[in-house]
Amino acid sequence: MEYKIFKLFLNLFILISMIQSSFQKKSEEENLELVNKFIDQLMEDSTAKTPIWNLRKSGWDYVDGVVMLGFLSLYSSTKDPKYLNFSEYFEDYRVSEDGTILGYNRNDYNLDNVNSAKALITLYELTKIKKYRKAVARVYQQLLEHPRTKEGNFWHKKIYTSQVWLDGIYMALPFYMEYEVLYLKSKNISDIYNQFFNVYEIMRDDKTGLYYHGYDSAKEQSWANKETGLSPNFWLRSIGWLSMALIDTLEKAADKESDNWNKLKNMFVKLCESMIKFQDESGMWWQVPNFPNEEKNYLETSGSAMFSYSYLKGFRLGYLEDEKFIEAGKRAFNGICEKYLQVENGKISLGGTCSVAGLGGSQNRNGTIEYYLSEPIAINDAKGIGSLILAYNEYKLLNKN
Repeated sequence: MEYKIFKLFLNLFILISMIQSSFQKKSEEENLELVNKFIDQLMEDSTAKTPIWNLRKSGWDYVDGVVMLGFLSLYSSTKDPKYLNFSEYFEDYRVSEDGTILGYNRNDYNLDNVNSAKALITLYELTKIKKYRKAVARVYQQLLEHPRTKEGNFWHKKIYTSQVWLDGIYMALPFYMEYEVLYLKSKNISDIYNQFFNVYEIMRDDKTGLYYHGYDSAKEQSWANKETGLSPNFWLRSIGWLSMALIDTLEKAADKESDNWNKLKNMFVKLCESMIKFQDESGMWWQVPNFPNEEKNYLETSGSAMFSYSYLKGFRLGYLEDEKFIEAGKRAFNGICEKYLQVENGKISLGGTCSVAGLGGSQNRNGTIEYYLSEPIAINDAKGIGSLILAYNEYKLLNKN
């Protein structure tokens, strides 16, 4: 009898706990408001020299560019001057009157160093401050001289000979397209399209529709397959970089509905269709997306936010027509907020972001599943923050419309 009573109370306790848990889940409006407060906190707690999202480097860093694009996208949609003012303050510290950039060295031939110049184009177009125009011209000159693979794609970095990484596609090609359209009448855009199409032909896996992280054109690297030159696995954020590269380049292009543009759009749509199959019930995606049950695999913030942004923006611009992408994009955003956006002692933080991942180099990173699951998981990392801000802006724009 006592056992039955105990079991009854235990089941009742479990039921009450489940009900309480369901009530604790934040609503869409609460998640949006919390992100809004987080963005204000980021600006309040950061200086141009020491942004809270990047305490390791005060000069020119691609991760700052992701966050700045987030702030400037908010300015574009809201016209709230606080976003523009902070962005100007931040970049003014880095760019001198003659267009030289703090910490930038063109001769490194590093595609990561191109990314932050996207924000400088936007600032120049908004303010007409000449030093920003001079600075972006310096970065564009890097692309004119940048070493290439035998297929015609930019090397990821000079130190990574003959290698194409998906990360670098995002860093360079949307900037390349925007510069060409704004200042050179789209003179070299066929080069941009061809680099994307090479990635499709070489780095896409036909079975899953996913893309391998890296390609060694010389087929010499220890991580590269000796027949294909491809790295061995899929990494969520690298595919997220590619997705954002596609949607941003499509948006910036002036030749919409041309054969090349439509081919690129199809590449974007096919990637979105493929990735939705790997979306977790939480709305997020796994660090290694095709092995959700792998020990130590985890739901990762930055890549999930990148696909939230890509889906929501793709639908808003009319490139994705199925409303399932709105649902998937919103589920990803809310899933991140539920799992990783935390409030403690009045401060908001964002967890769950893979700190860094790469191939080869001095660490001899081998691209195995075990490798991708061994890198540190960071709190308040710029790659997660910037991508979440971009997704937040798209979420707000869709709700507004």
